[in-house]
Amino acid sequence: MPELPEVETVRRGLEPAMVGRMFHRVETRRPDLRFPLPERMAERLKGRVIEHLGRRSKYLIARVSGGDVLIMHLGMSGRFTISEGAAAGRSQPGRFVHETGDATGADPKHDHVVFEMAAETGRVRASVRDGSPGVSRIVYNDPRRFGFMVMVPEAEFEAHPLIRDLGPEPLGNALTAGYLAARASRRKADLKAFLMDQRTIAGLGNIYVAEALFRAGLSPNRAASCLANAKGQPTERAERLVGAIRVVLDEAIAAGGSTLRDYRAADGALGYFQHRFQVYGRAGEACVRPGCRGVVRRSIQGGRSTFHCPSCQR
Repeated sequence: MPELPEVETVRRGLEPAMVGRMFHRVETRRPDLRFPLPERMAERLKGRVIEHLGRRSKYLIARVSGGDVLIMHLGMSGRFTISEGAAAGRSQPGRFVHETGDATGADPKHDHVVFEMAAETGRVRASVRDGSPGVSRIVYNDPRRFGFMVMVPEAEFEAHPLIRDLGPEPLGNALTAGYLAARASRRKADLKAFLMDQRTIAGLGNIYVAEALFRAGLSPNRAASCLANAKGQPTERAERLVGAIRVVLDEAIAAGGSTLRDYRAADGALGYFQHRFQVYGRAGEACVRPGCRGVVRRSIQGGRSTFHCPSCQR
């Protein structure tokens, strides 16, 4: 499932095609994804403008004129494709290939939602007719249909069940060693479970927890309480962990996120963050930390694969 860097990559790719543009036409090709689509979604969005496209945890957050918020989640296999005008090429911002997908493109039979975004209301008819860049066509494709779209009033956004219990953003100012220590003090949960809990930190998942713990030199099996001393103050481990989380996420976003298997983008380029994994998916390989003679080990925690070096992660 896409984690924070992948969703942020998608957000940045969609932003130029959506923000400040009007929903000229919305097509819903089925009534539901993981959940039912918003009631009268096409009718309610038509003619309204996306004022801001943000991200909260692993959700895309589109704030729409008139006071509504469209919350979108990519699920396991969701992706967006952008076309500028009828004759323009197609691009996939954050094209993430999963085990059920393919490396060449999305099957159109799984195109479930289509947004046509108009740049200028006065040019909509001409743009649609001649294929000029006045209209962007954005298609949501999802073979597994595990993604979803939800519309809520702006006034109810923070209290919505999807949002209200989320922890701070890991790249924001709220994530500090002091915060981690306060959350972790006297906690018996292991570090991996602690970090994977979206109530602790929003947006972290299996891949980036593994990579951050490796960078910080901390075992995923160590008790979360190691981040706080007897007085509840942050330990040096907490300081290291905050820095490692930020570095890993920054690098992953700069690389466009990760995929579950290699693929080539439309221009043939690779270079995504999966090529920089230091422990994730590297079971049985030598540890990359200089001077360490350990071997990366795979284990199962909470039903998920865990990768770490038992020699240098303590």
